[in-house]
Amino acid sequence: MTEQPTTLPPPPRAFRWLVLICISFAMFGNYYIYDAISPLADVLVKQLNFTDSDIGLLQGIYSLPNIFMVLIGGFIIDRLGTKKSTFIFALLCLLGAVITVSSGTLLVMATGRLVFGLGAESLIVAVTTAIARWFKGKELSFAFGINLTIARLGSFAALNSPSWASKYYEHWQAALMISVVFGVVCVAGAIIYWMLESNAEKKYQIGTPGATDKVVFSDIWKFGMSYWYIVALCITFYSAIFPFQTFAVKFFMEAHGTSREMGGFLSSMLTLFAMIATPLFGLMVDKIGKRSLFMMFGSILLVPVYLMMAYSHIPLYVPMAMMGIAFSLIPGIMWPSVSYLVEESKLGTAYGLMTLIQNIGLAGFNFLIGWANDFSAASATNPGGYTMGMWIFSSLGLVGFVFAYLLRRQETGPKAHGLETIKA
Repeated sequence: MTEQPTTLPPPPRAFRWLVLICISFAMFGNYYIYDAISPLADVLVKQLNFTDSDIGLLQGIYSLPNIFMVLIGGFIIDRLGTKKSTFIFALLCLLGAVITVSSGTLLVMATGRLVFGLGAESLIVAVTTAIARWFKGKELSFAFGINLTIARLGSFAALNSPSWASKYYEHWQAALMISVVFGVVCVAGAIIYWMLESNAEKKYQIGTPGATDKVVFSDIWKFGMSYWYIVALCITFYSAIFPFQTFAVKFFMEAHGTSREMGGFLSSMLTLFAMIATPLFGLMVDKIGKRSLFMMFGSILLVPVYLMMAYSHIPLYVPMAMMGIAFSLIPGIMWPSVSYLVEESKLGTAYGLMTLIQNIGLAGFNFLIGWANDFSAASATNPGGYTMGMWIFSSLGLVGFVFAYLLRRQETGPKAHGLETIKA
C-alpha cells in the first residue's frame, strides 16, 4: 500500500500578516537610509567642506550598482531563495550605512553609499518576490500597498528627523548614526522573516516565488513604441523628483530661509501625498481610463512648480502640493500601464529594463544638479546657486509631457493597447 502524500494547510491569515510586517520593517530601514543625506546636506557643507557636487555624488552613486544589479538580482534571488537573499541584501544596507558614517572623507562616504545601493534595490526585489509568494491570490494588492506605505514611512521619518532628532544634527556623524540604527532594524526584520518562513515551511503550504526583474535583451526588440514612451517618461519624471529631493532641504533653508525642520517637512510632503493619494488615483483610472491623459497632466504639473520656488514668493506649500499630486499620479498609473503594453511572459524583462534606465537617469541627474548648483553659486549673476537646477527640473517636466502626449497619440490610434479604456 502506497502512502498518500500529506497536503499541508495554507498559513493562517494572521501569520501571513506577521511575515508582511517583518519584511516591511526591513523596507522601512532601507528607505530611511536612502533619505538620510538630504536633511543633512547643509551640515556636510559646513562641517566637511563638501560641495553640492559632492552631495550629488553621495546620492547619485547609490543608483550606479543598480544599473547592473537589475541584470543579476533576479538570478541571485532565484538561486538563494527569498530568505537568504533578503538577509544578504539587508546586511549590505546596514554595512553601507556603517561605512558612510565611519569617516568624513568623501571617498569613504561615497563607498558606503555605493555598498548601500548594491543592497537596497535588490532588497526591494527580494521583498516583492516574498510578498508575491505569501499573498498570491490572497489580498496581494492590499499587501503590496501596506508594504509600500510602511516603507515610505521610512522616508517620511528620515526627512522629518531634524524635528524629532534635532539634537543629533549638531554633528553630521551623530545624525547619520540614526541611519545605522535603522539599518539594524532592516537586518532584524530580515532575520525574523527568515525564522518565520523557516518555521512555516514545515507546517504550511507556501506559494512559489513570483517572477523577478530579470532582463532578457532579445525581448526588447518586441516592445512597441508605447512601451518606450513610458520608459522615456519614467526617466524624465523620476529625474525631476528624486534629485530635487537630494538638495530640497538645503534649498529651502538657503533660498527661502526656512528652518531645517520646516525644510524637512516640506520635502516629506511628496511622500505624504504618495502614501495617501496613489491608491485613490489608481482606483480613479480603473474607473474612467484615460491613463496617458492623466500622465500628461502630471507631467505638465511639474513645469511651473520649480520656477515658482525659484522666482515667486508663493507659500512653499503650494508648489510642493502640486509636486505631491504629480508624484502620486504618475507612478501609480505608469508602472501598472506596462502590463497593458507587454506580454505577461515578458513583464520581468520590461520592468527590469525600465528600472535599469531609470537608475541611469537618477545617477546622471544627481551628478548634474550638484554641478549646476556649484556652477550657479560661483556665478556673479546667480549667487544663490539654484536657478540653473530649477530650470533643468522644469525642462524635464516639459519633456515628460511631450512623451506622455506621444503616448496618448499612439494609444488613441489604430495600434492602441487599451491604455485609455476602462479596465475590464
